[in-house]
Amino acid sequence: MINYYDELSSEDQQKVTECVQALYRQTFLLERQYDRKTKRYQMNREYYECSKHLEFLKAYFGIMGIDVVENSQIGVIYIRGEQVIGEKLPRLATLYILVLKLIYDEQMSSVSTSVNAMTSLGEIHEKLGTYRLLKKQPSVTEIRKSLALLRRYQLIEPVDVLEEMDGVSRMVIYPTVNVVLMGDDVRALIETYTEGDEEDGESEV
Repeated sequence: MINYYDELSSEDQQKVTECVQALYRQTFLLERQYDRKTKRYQMNREYYECSKHLEFLKAYFGIMGIDVVENSQIGVIYIRGEQVIGEKLPRLATLYILVLKLIYDEQMSSVSTSVNAMTSLGEIHEKLGTYRLLKKQPSVTEIRKSLALLRRYQLIEPVDVLEEMDGVSRMVIYPTVNVVLMGDDVRALIETYTEGDEEDGESEV
């Protein structure tokens, strides 16, 4: 493993270092990301660098008991394992993830040519109301904080400016939501939230 790294050029060594840092920081790397300026999906250089050095990365993270997984079907490379310490998410962010997964599954069942879905803040809150998960209207600060966290972990990409979010504000749902939650997990968690409602509960991503 060390020999592999030492034999790389200084430029490639720097790229590998950036890949390690990116994976450890945000858990997921996407093959394609939405760019608000061009309004198109752009190829992610870091994804291809990670894919290129995947065996080295698997060995490197494996020392810490962390798996590096590439799902080329949905275009995601991610890390998993007991040693991956997730950030504590506020309850609202956790509820957003549950609903995003439901919306993603609904759209993917009717569209077979894309791995990305689109939604709006209004649709998310409507779903939360349908499942009686949102007991009171969250503050603008709570909403922005939750969306910023989900964006950091490559779960969403706001199409509109995050500071100007309202009911019609749109966002891309990335396929990483499939890695975080399976369909059955979503339904089980929804039942948990509806049965024992803890206003200040937290979870990890």
